[in-house]
Amino acid sequence: MLLRDKLSLVQVFRMTWKLDITMIVFCTMAYYIDTYWLREHISIPLSITAVLGTALAFFIGFNNNQAYDRWWEGRKIWGSLVNDSRTWARDLMAFVGEDDGVGQGYTLARRMVFRHLAFVYALKSALRKDGDTYYQGYLNPDEVDAVAASKNAPNAILQLQANDLRTLRELGAVDGFLFRDLNSRLTAFSDQLGMCERIRNTIFPPSYLFFTRVFIWFYVMMTTFSLTENIGGWAILFGWAVGFVFHVTHQNGLSIMDPFETNPMSLPLNSISRTIEINLLEMLGHSPLPSPVEPVGKLYIL
Repeated sequence: MLLRDKLSLVQVFRMTWKLDITMIVFCTMAYYIDTYWLREHISIPLSITAVLGTALAFFIGFNNNQAYDRWWEGRKIWGSLVNDSRTWARDLMAFVGEDDGVGQGYTLARRMVFRHLAFVYALKSALRKDGDTYYQGYLNPDEVDAVAASKNAPNAILQLQANDLRTLRELGAVDGFLFRDLNSRLTAFSDQLGMCERIRNTIFPPSYLFFTRVFIWFYVMMTTFSLTENIGGWAILFGWAVGFVFHVTHQNGLSIMDPFETNPMSLPLNSISRTIEINLLEMLGHSPLPSPVEPVGKLYIL
């Protein structure tokens, strides 16, 4: 996720220089085709490109709206996960006390808080498909083997949590009301897992992306053809300018279409996970606490 609301010209150039060169070459070719061949056969009016541009703008706007919806939904899910994680740890630590008369209740509650950190990091790893096994550090050896044998590590961890919650109820460490609240929290974690998987496993229809790119290049070509007959060689520059606006606008949507990827525009899952980790370890009285995730080049955070 970007940390600044402004981009420097250097950053813009680094992100678009390949596209700029490609468009200049493309517009130059269109200029020479119109000058030495097409002009003898047909004259393309500017009104044609105006109609095409309007239709294309709606098409790109639809794509970008859908991409932002995916990105914002992912951000809301992880925001809820932060809140629910704090509530989970607070309820376990506050209501399953050391003096509750149950020998293993408090120890079991602490283990469930540690295991929740394993769930958070396992979810992050599953969404990014990076093979990160950091979450195993919050599981005991038997749990590591059980989770490794599962096809869905986060869901397997939730199953372990449910088993221990049942044990707390059987031991009398939690009453019926607290059991219901804690179980509803597990249900919320399961819902968040499912919603993240829905975004991650549902690709944006490729036909939308393919035809949008094709239409943009077609529009740039038609614009260059139309302008060549009116302003000559300057059509190359204006064709590039028009193409730059449409291409970059479309690229903005593509950059957030998969919110769980590891790029500057994606959600900062590393940072959010570390925030949860710091908060929960502090509730447990653990020391030292891990450091927050540092920004990459002071520009964005993953």
